[in-house]
Amino acid sequence: MGETPPLLSIAYTSVATEPFDDERLAELLAASRAANARADVTGFLLHRAGRFIQFLEGPEPTVRRLVATISADPRHSRVRVLLEDVIATRQFPEWTMGYRPVAAEVEALPTGFRRSFDDLENGDDRILMVQAARDLTRWFRGTSSPTP
Repeated sequence: MGETPPLLSIAYTSVATEPFDDERLAELLAASRAANARADVTGFLLHRAGRFIQFLEGPEPTVRRLVATISADPRHSRVRVLLEDVIATRQFPEWTMGYRPVAAEVEALPTGFRRSFDDLENGDDRILMVQAARDLTRWFRGTSSPTP
């Protein structure tokens, strides 16, 4: 038997090329969940005002193919891989594609606070992006039930 490929975790952002209303998002999620279950991929998706942040994990070759497919998908533009790590265990084993909409934030934040979604989307500082990814992961786990 061949060796089991390492697990790869990738977080990326993209911008929708056309609007995604609730119905289109539901269709995307249903198709993604079914495909991810077949491919042994887990993770979660955040959506806000036409922008996506997605965390994917699974066998390295599978996750790399999936990111290449997403990058070539005409519904996405400006696909940007933010974080990429080989991992020993999955962070999201219970979600074939957890999902959470993120409200567009308009309020000014008090001095010293930051918005993790914006940090990930706009950042170039790896340390800040890792912290933002951890913050979003904690937020997602705290606000979502473990459904596919």
